[in-house]
Amino acid sequence: MLAFLKKAERKDVLIYVHAGWASALAAGGITWAVATYLVGVSGASRELTEGFSSLFAAVVLLGVGMWMHQKSVAGRWQVYLKEKLSSALNKRTAWFLFSLAFVAVYREVFETVLFYAALWTEGNGWPLLAGLGTGMGILALLAAVLLRTSARLPIGQFFAASSLLVAILAVVLAGKGIAGLQEAGLLHTSPIAIPRIDLLGIYPSWQTLSAQFAVLVIVVVAFTINLRSSRQTAMQQN
Repeated sequence: MLAFLKKAERKDVLIYVHAGWASALAAGGITWAVATYLVGVSGASRELTEGFSSLFAAVVLLGVGMWMHQKSVAGRWQVYLKEKLSSALNKRTAWFLFSLAFVAVYREVFETVLFYAALWTEGNGWPLLAGLGTGMGILALLAAVLLRTSARLPIGQFFAASSLLVAILAVVLAGKGIAGLQEAGLLHTSPIAIPRIDLLGIYPSWQTLSAQFAVLVIVVVAFTINLRSSRQTAMQQN
C-alpha cells in the first residue's frame, strides 16, 4: 500500500495508512492486556475473528488486484493518474485505506498476541521480548528493502506485479478464512486426502479448496477480460 501510494504521488494519503497500522498495534496491546489479565481469548472466538478477518481481507484484495491489473494494461494507469489521483482526497477513500491497513495488521497482531500471552504465563518474559524485538527489526529491514525496490519499477510494471501478488494473497486468505470458520464450528468440514500447507492457505477440505478455486476463477476471468479489452482498444487506436 505504501509503495503504491508513493508511486501514485499521493503522499498526502500516507498518514491514513500509518494511522491504520499504528492503531492496529495499539489495539494489539489492549488485546494482550485483556487476554493476559482479564479473560482468556481462545478457542472458537479466536478462530471466528481470524476467519472473518481473512475473508474480509480476501474480498478487499480481490477487488484491489483486479483494479490494479486493469490499470496496468494499455497505459490505462496514465489516464487514471491524470483523472483520479490529481483530485482531492475524499473521506471515503481515507477511511477505506485506514480500515484496510488496520485489518491487515490487526489480524496478524491478534494471532501473535494470543501466542505470546500463552508463553508469557510460563515466566519467559525477557527471552520473549528479545525474540519479539529481533523479529520486528528483521521485518523493518525487509519492508525498507521492498519499498526501495518497488520505487525503481515503472509504475505500469509495478501495477502488473502487484496485481498478481495481491491476487495470490486473496486466494491464500480465502482458504485461511474458511478454515478458521470450520475450526470454530461455524462451517461443516468435508475432508479430502491432500496435504495441509498453511503458508498457501491449503487445507484438506472441500470447502476451503472450493473457496480458493472460486477466487482463482474470478481472478482469471477478470484478468482475461482486462487483456482482451486492452487489445481491442489498441487495435482501434491503430
